[in-house]
Amino acid sequence: MFYYFLGTLLSYLTGNFIPGSILGMLLLFLSLVLKIIKPEQVRKTATFFLDNMMLFFIPLGVGLVASYALIGKFLTAITVASAVSTVLVLIIVALIAQKMERKKDA
Repeated sequence: MFYYFLGTLLSYLTGNFIPGSILGMLLLFLSLVLKIIKPEQVRKTATFFLDNMMLFFIPLGVGLVASYALIGKFLTAITVASAVSTVLVLIIVALIAQKMERKKDA
C-alpha cells in the first residue's frame, strides 16, 4: 500500500500525467530490482492478490454490460485498436525475448 500511495502522490504532484497505481507498481518494481525490499516481504500479499484476481474483473464486466450501447456504437474502432495493440505487444515481447536469449547464450 505504501508504494500505491507514494505513486498516487507523485501522480498528483506531476499533474496526473501517469496514473498513481502505475507509478506505484514501477516504484515497487524498482525497489525489488535494487534490493531495497526483499521478495519475501511482498510474497504473502502478492499471492493473495493473484489467488483472488478474478474478483478484480467483476467491476469491469459490470461496466461493460452497463455500457453496451456505447460499445456497440464504437465496436469497429475498439476491435481495430484491440487487434493492432495485441499484434504490437506480441511483436515487442518476441523481440525482447530474442534479445534476452541472445544475452543468455553469450
